[in-house]
Amino acid sequence: MRFFRFALLFVVLTGLAACSADKFRTYDGPEVTSVIVFKEARQLHLLHGNQILRSFDIEMGFAPEGHKEKEGDGRTPEGAYTIDRRNPNSAYHLSIGISYPNEQDLARAAEAGVRPGGDIFIHGTPDSVLRRKDWTAGCIAVTNREIEDIYAMVQDGTPIFIYP
Repeated sequence: MRFFRFALLFVVLTGLAACSADKFRTYDGPEVTSVIVFKEARQLHLLHGNQILRSFDIEMGFAPEGHKEKEGDGRTPEGAYTIDRRNPNSAYHLSIGISYPNEQDLARAAEAGVRPGGDIFIHGTPDSVLRRKDWTAGCIAVTNREIEDIYAMVQDGTPIFIYP
């Protein structure tokens, strides 16, 4: 009986490890030198120089029009930022961080007497919100399969430009 429990535990743990490892893909193509987001078109492009390597449809914050002004406004920021971190244990499958707020965002928020917010990411989409439009708190969402590719392709330090 003890052997059976051990064998069952081994199978379960091995299966869990295999499932979590499946989300980590490899990429050996051209370097992604920039990420471009067009909010109105709801498109994210990964570029090598001027060449588009991949494009993705996106969802954004629940109030997508305009630049993010303060914490909780549901807007996705606009401007020049950098991919500055990654979260392999994200509640949204995988995520890569955007360096919002930058110095201009901090100054604008201070002048308005508000908190700028933060924790803006490109991330996956939980099943509970599939096919909903603009459901994030200000992040950029793609499908889980797509964030696996983006996570593999985009390195920390990559510039990201978010346009209206």
